[in-house]
Amino acid sequence: EVRLVESGGGSVQSGGSLRLSCTALGFTLDEADVTWYREAPGAECEFVALMQRDGNIYYEDPMKGRATVSRDVTKTTLYLEMTNLGPDDTAVYTCAADLPRGGDRTYEGGCLGALGGYQNNVWGQGTQVTVSS
Repeated sequence: EVRLVESGGGSVQSGGSLRLSCTALGFTLDEADVTWYREAPGAECEFVALMQRDGNIYYEDPMKGRATVSRDVTKTTLYLEMTNLGPDDTAVYTCAADLPRGGDRTYEGGCLGALGGYQNNVWGQGTQVTVSS
């Protein structure tokens, strides 16, 4: 079975920082392109950052300049370090993988409509980030 599990969310004050983790089970991150998304209630899901299997990293506008993606040496965990958080960053943060050898997609939420969302076949359950003003 292949899975992704997020952790590291919580409540922080404006200006604070968080480090989210996306851990792969049943595969390694060099097998897949892995994307961080975020979705707030009533808002469209947003592409945050992508690390491709070869290590190339891409950021989108929502957190560009405030987010850093990294991968551990075992290639099992993808980190999303976020700084200078504000209330607009309040959302459920979810990681998703495009795993060529296959995966059973259990996610049917709004992030499927985000950039690259539908291509992903492995999804985590998400971790809540709440930023107070």
